[in-house]
This record gives sequence, structure tokens and C-alpha cells, in this order.
Amino acid sequence: MSKEQVKEYFEHLSKAFQAEADAERQSFEAILSKSGVHELVEKGLAWYPLNIVESGFGYGDYPFVVFERTKHKSTPHSWNPGRPARLYSTVDEGEAFGVVDWVRGDQIKVVFFLNEHPDVLDSPRLAIQQQFDNQSIKTAFEAMRVAEGAKNCALAEMRDLLIGLKSPEKPSIHLNPTHDASLNESQQFAIDLILSNQPVCLVHGPPGTGKTTTLVAAARAMVERGERVLVCAPSNAAVDHISKALLDAGLWVLRVGNPLRMSESLEAISTEGRLKAAPEFAVVKECRKRADEYRRMAQQYKRSFGPQERAQRKALNEEARALMKDALKLEKQLYAELFDKAEVVCATPVAAAQSMPEIQRFDVLLMDEAAQALEPLTWIPLLRADRLVLAGDPHQLPPTVKSETAQKLGLSLTLMEKNLQRLPSALLLVQYRMNEAIMSFSNAWFYGGALRADGAVEKAHAGDGFSLEFIDTAGLGWEEQWNESAGSYMNEEEARFLWKRLSIMLEEAWLEAGSSVAMISPYRQQVNCLEDFRINDIAIQPQVQTIDAFQGQERDVIMVSLVRCNAKGEIGFLKDYRRMNVAMTRARRKLVIVGDSATLGNDRFYSALIDHCQQNEAYRSAWEFIDV
Repeated sequence: MSKEQVKEYFEHLSKAFQAEADAERQSFEAILSKSGVHELVEKGLAWYPLNIVESGFGYGDYPFVVFERTKHKSTPHSWNPGRPARLYSTVDEGEAFGVVDWVRGDQIKVVFFLNEHPDVLDSPRLAIQQQFDNQSIKTAFEAMRVAEGAKNCALAEMRDLLIGLKSPEKPSIHLNPTHDASLNESQQFAIDLILSNQPVCLVHGPPGTGKTTTLVAAARAMVERGERVLVCAPSNAAVDHISKALLDAGLWVLRVGNPLRMSESLEAISTEGRLKAAPEFAVVKECRKRADEYRRMAQQYKRSFGPQERAQRKALNEEARALMKDALKLEKQLYAELFDKAEVVCATPVAAAQSMPEIQRFDVLLMDEAAQALEPLTWIPLLRADRLVLAGDPHQLPPTVKSETAQKLGLSLTLMEKNLQRLPSALLLVQYRMNEAIMSFSNAWFYGGALRADGAVEKAHAGDGFSLEFIDTAGLGWEEQWNESAGSYMNEEEARFLWKRLSIMLEEAWLEAGSSVAMISPYRQQVNCLEDFRINDIAIQPQVQTIDAFQGQERDVIMVSLVRCNAKGEIGFLKDYRRMNVAMTRARRKLVIVGDSATLGNDRFYSALIDHCQQNEAYRSAWEFIDV
């Protein structure tokens, strides 16, 4: 092992991550510098005008203020807990900086790390705007620094395996006959690999193959043998999904992170929910209540008062601080007890660092959706574990990287992609979502034909007997349009056609009542266009969404609008075939893809897809549906 090689690896990774962080900051600050308060309100980055609803002193004895926006209440926003905020007056020069504690409806609570409330509160026309959130970036850089310097420990061993400085030992896998009989052979092998105590192993779970089921079964087996499990995923939605599954499996789960970023159905297992459910928490609430009462009593005294009144005010404030100190001490104790009791802790990578006691360690980290996690963020929770399981599908969408420099430096390449071929891994082989016709092309192109459909779904199909359709719009002249303000493509005629095709399905009455339908597209502006042409009086109302936002979901019927239609044969980011793999693997019973073969056919992937549909009697022309 070479110390210089480790240093070189992390210097390269840090350079790529810094380029991405700089791009994000520059993009954010450019918006702030070029926009007035009204534009920021429209973009969801500011609230104005404001009313002060409540003020006081809270956690850590820091002052807080609850603001309410009095206009633009229907305007969407991107405020969330932990976000840095700037409070300022639009007519005065005063300003103050704080952190968002919570956002509820049209109210927002901001904590100021000062001894007293800021003077700007006395100014008129208050506004609050978002600041660039640098905390997750700092946390990732710190994690990489610690990982680089690790010596003679589990972290150092995992690091050397992950960055290729050490070759893995052949795993000694003992098949366990006590596994749930409903698990297939490949799922059982994956569980046994996880239980083999490999420092690092991977579970490759293509769409519909029961990856979550496998990870939950493995987590339960590890808990049964006395191990503590940390489960992370790059998005709150993914963390929520596996948290629910773990909870349903009967495990004692603690969901860590900002409550407003997680599903309401998980409130009871969040740290806040479990704290409030503890009998001892009533003491914390009583201490805070009494502290507030003492503060209100102290504030009754005016500035011009005598020595006796001054002493009384001081005594009241001291009593309030003492009560808050007692409340904080007890709350920290209860908080630590929650983690000691938890069998499984679930969090995003950043929350795993920022929302847990530093002393908490785990026997194993299950990193779900690892193929969508930027590598620097993956190192954050890894500092707390002795073993690592990377689970996901590198043939789905990669993590988003905005900086071209970061892209060139390889930041979009995840730890899972880097190690799938060299570290012990298990491929889940049986998929339970799609029938054979829907899965066949994706299976051949991305998974080498290794997957097979479970018998329960293998022959299941839509009521018309056709599970796959590629509908060719070539020759109709439905050319794409570029929307300058949105920075995205759309195709109005294609959007109208999708609604026509859905209407025909419903008229033919083979689509059962209660069936679920989604219309998806690679382009955000096409999603807007589909919404504009929505037919409100049809029996089944589909969800309309971008492909990226739909990853991880499924519906009975999926309709895909590919949009691109031009004389040059340009297809833009449709060349990221993993995006199409996401689109093609969401349907349970029918997949409809609409596109222009003249534009798409010059690309090898789309040419192969169209050929596949023609060979399997799944190719149709849009002319069939046009009233001449």
C-alpha cells in the first residue's frame, strides 16, 4: 500500500468535487446577484413581505423568530430546515444571518446564533432569502480527509479495497437454509454474501428484482445476530422507501434527518417523533414552559428601573437559563438513548454526520441506491461503520453533476461503478415487475440477458394483448420546439398524441378501472406541455413527470414521449441510455414509447430498440391513429 497513492487518489477526487461545489455556488450566487426581491420570490428563493408571528429563545438559548409571508402564498419555494438564511430590510441597510429550523405552510422559523434578537427586526419591509448551503460540502471534504489519513483500522481496509490498492479475498459463503422461502436463489446468495463479513461487497439489483426485499432480509439477519445497522441512500425519498420496508419487517427503526424532508407517515419513527413519545420528554416540555414564563416576567421590566428591579430581572433571566440548561441536558440524554435502542438507523449521508451523536458506530453500512450517490458523499457515513454494502443499479441514472470540469475528472463515476467488477458482488436475477415483452430489450442491452421474469408476471399483459408498443411519428412533421425561457425541448403534437392514445385505450375498454398510468419524458418542458393538454374528463388521470423524477416508481401503464424530431438527427441527452433504461423498466403491464424513427434511428441504441420492436410485432406507425 502506498501512502502517496492514497493521497493522489483523494486529491483528484477533492479537485473534482471542488469544481462541482464551485459551479453550484456560482450558479446560485449569480441568481441572487441578478434578481431583485420580487424575482427571488417568484423563483422560490425568498419570502416578502413578512410578518413576525412569534419570537423567543430556544435550543441552546439562541433567539428565534417565526415569520409569516403575507403575499404570494401559492408560490412554490425550496426552503427547508438547516438552510442558511439572510434577513434584511428592503429599505434599510440592516441584515442578519440565521438558519431555518422549520417551515410549516406559510410560516418559517429562523434561529439566529446571537446573544439577542437582531436589530434589523425593528426595520420595515422585512424579507428573507436563501443563502448557499455549504455545510454538506464541508462535511464531505472532512470525511475524505479522515478517510485518507486512516491507518490500521476498518476504515483503512475498506478504503484500500474501494480505491484499488488492495485485492479482495475470495468470500467464504455459507448458504443458510433458514432464509425466507419466498426469496429466490439469487436473493439468498446476496444475503449470504452480506452475512459473510466481507469488508466491502456489492448487491446489483436491476429494476423489479426485489433489491429492497433482499436488503431488509439481510438487515434483519444482522440484527438477529446482534449487529447494529446504518442504512443510507442519497435522497430522502429513497431513505423513506427502505425505512418503511424495515419498519414493516418488525425492526426498531430510527429515521434521522430533517422532519420536513421525510414522509409524514414516518413521523412516529423520526428522532423528533420518538423523543416526544418518551415519557420523560414531558419534563423537557415543562422546563421549557417555565423558562418562557420567567423570560416573559423579566421582559416586563422597562429600561429605567432601580437596583431592586434590575436584580429581579437578572434573577428571572438566570432561572430561565438554568431551566433551559436542564431541559437541554435531559433532551441530549434521551436523544442518546434513542440511538442506543435503535436496531437500524436510516439517514441520508449528510444527516448521518450532522444528526447523530459523534460516538455512534455501526457494524455495517448498507448504502442503498449507491449508483446514484456522489462518491464524496458516500465517504461520510462510511466513517461510522466497520463494513460496507453497496446496493443499487449502475445501469440506472447516475448522480447529477453540473460542472463540465467535474464531469471530465470523473465525479459522476460512483464507488459502485468503480468496483462492480473487482469486489465480491451478487446480481439479483429474477424480476417481479415486468412481463417478458417489456423487459426483453432492457435485459439484452444492459444485463446481458441474465434476468428472467418471475412466473407470476412473465405472461401478464395489458387487456389488448400487446405489452410493448413503439409508435413511430416519422413523416408527420411533428418537429421539436426549443423553449428559451425554460431551456428545454418540447413537442406539442407528440404531447397531444399521447393523450389521444390514452383516450383510445380507454375507449377500447381493455384498461381496467383503477389501473395506474404515467406519462413521462426526458424533457421538463415536455412535461409542462403534457400538463397543458391534459384531458380532464377521462376516467383515468395519469401522473405526468420527468423520467429522472420517476426513477424508483412503477405503474401499470407507462407512456414515454421522446420529443426529439429534427432534420439533423440530433438527440441531445437522449444519448444517456441509462435514462431510457429507467423509462423502459417502470411499466408492469404495458409500455408505450412514442418517437420519430427518422431522428432516433441514426443512434445505435435507438436503432436497436426500433429493430427489436419490429421483430416482436411491437412497432406501429402514428398514422394508424390519425384521422385522415
